Amino acid sequence: MAANAQPNAPKTKIPGHVTNGQPASQGQWGRAWEVDWFSLASVIFLLLFAPFIVYFFVMTCHQYGCSLTAPALDIATGRAHLSDIWAKTPAVTMKAAQLYAAWVVFQVILYSLVPDFCHKFLPGYVGGVQEGAVTPAGHVNRYEINGLQAWLITHLLWFANAHFLSWFSPTIIFDNWIPLMWCANILGYAVSTFVMIKSYLFPTNAKDCKFTGNFFYNYMMGVEFNPRIGKWFDFKLFFNGRPGIVAWTLINLSFAAKQQELYGRVSNSMILVNVLQAIYVVDFFWNETWYLKTMDICHDHFGWYLGWGDCVWLPYLYTLQGLYLVYHPVQLSTPYAMGVLLLGLLGYYIFRMANHQKDLFRRTDGRCLIWGRKPKVIECSYTSADGQKHHSKLLVSGFWGVARHFNYTGDLMGSLAYCMACGGGHLLPYFYIIYMTILLTHRCLRDEHRCASKYGRDWARYTAVVPYRLLPGIF
Repeated sequence: MAANAQPNAPKTKIPGHVTNGQPASQGQWGRAWEVDWFSLASVIFLLLFAPFIVYFFVMTCHQYGCSLTAPALDIATGRAHLSDIWAKTPAVTMKAAQLYAAWVVFQVILYSLVPDFCHKFLPGYVGGVQEGAVTPAGHVNRYEINGLQAWLITHLLWFANAHFLSWFSPTIIFDNWIPLMWCANILGYAVSTFVMIKSYLFPTNAKDCKFTGNFFYNYMMGVEFNPRIGKWFDFKLFFNGRPGIVAWTLINLSFAAKQQELYGRVSNSMILVNVLQAIYVVDFFWNETWYLKTMDICHDHFGWYLGWGDCVWLPYLYTLQGLYLVYHPVQLSTPYAMGVLLLGLLGYYIFRMANHQKDLFRRTDGRCLIWGRKPKVIECSYTSADGQKHHSKLLVSGFWGVARHFNYTGDLMGSLAYCMACGGGHLLPYFYIIYMTILLTHRCLRDEHRCASKYGRDWARYTAVVPYRLLPGIF
C-alpha cells in the first residue's frame, strides 16, 4: 500500500520510531511488546481450539458427508457421543509417518541444496539469490529463491509417477488424509517449540527478537523475526511456502484422482477448483521474490501462528473445496461454470495487476505509466530511529486510487470463485471465503494502523483522497 521511494525499505516501523516529531511506541514494528487481556485471551483460545477446528472440518467429511450440523445433532439427540466420533477417527500410521517424513525431507532438500536454475531460462522470472527487506534491527537477509523450481520438480515427479512409474497411487494423499493430519500437527508443534527454545538459547539475531514476558503470546506469535539454521535455511520463508503451498496443488490432484476412482469421471467443478487454485499457487512462486517485501516476511515473527498454521491450517482448510467434491461431486451447468471461471480469473487479474502497479511504482520511483498516465502520488515523510528524515510517496493511481487495498478485493473475488465452484448444497466449502474475509479485513486494519503511525498527517491526506479500503462506496 505504501509505495516507498526506496524499493528495499521495510513497511514496518522501527523501535523508537518518531512520527511527525512524536516518539512512537516500540510495539509498532513486528508484533506487540506488551500483551493486553484481549490479545492474551485470543491467543489462548486459538492455541486451544484451532487444532479442533481443523479436526472438526475433516471429521465431518469423513464421518458425516461434510455436514457441519449433523455431529451436533447426533450428540444432542444421544445417537452418538464424542467418544464414538473419536473412536471412528483413523489414528496416525507408520505409512503416513513415513510418507510425511519423506515429503518434508524432500522439500528441505529442494529448498536448501538445489540452487535455482529457472531464472536462467524463464524470461521475466526473478529467482536465485535475492535480498529481503531491511529488518527492524537494520539487517538485510539474503535468500535462495527457488520455490517455482521446487514446485515444478515436485509436480513433474507426481505426473511421471501417475503415468509411467506407478510407485504409488495418485489417491495416496486422500487415502491417508487424517493420519497425515496428525503428522502435520506433530511437525507444526515441533517446529514451533524448537524456534521458541532457539530464541532464548541461540537466536539468529538477538536484536530482532521480541519478548513480552508472556509465554503463551511469545509461543504463538513468535520471538525471533527471522530464525535461521546455517546461512540459507530460513524458517519463515520455508514454512510459508514449503511444504504447505507446494502440497496445495498435489492435494487437489489427489482429490481429483479419488473422484475419478469412485465415480469414473472428474466433475467440471473439481477441474475448476484445481485450475483456479493452481493459478494462485504458481503465481505465488513466480513472484516469490516480491513476496519477500510483503507483510508475512516484513512484519510477522515466526512462532506457532506461522509454524503450525503453515503445516496444518493452510493445507487442511484451504483445500476444503476439493475434499468436499470427493464426497459430493457437483457437475455445474456450462453458464454457471463459465461465470465461476470468469469471476476467478477477474479476481486474479485485479490481484496481480494491483500488486504489479505498486511494484512498478516502487522500482521506478514513480517514473512510469499506470493506466497510460503518469501516476498521482501523495508526498510524505517520516523519521527513522536514527533521527534521519526520509521522504516517500503513496500511490493514488490505478487500482490504488480505487481503494487502499484493492489487491485484497481481487484476492477475495478469487476465493469466492473457489467456493462457488462447489454449488450451494453445503456450507462447508464456503468456510474459505468467510475466513479470508476476516483475515484480509484484519490485515487492512493492521497495515493501516502502522501506516498511520508512520506517516501521521500525511496518511490522513492519503485516506482523504482514497477513502475506501476494499469496496468503493461501502468499506
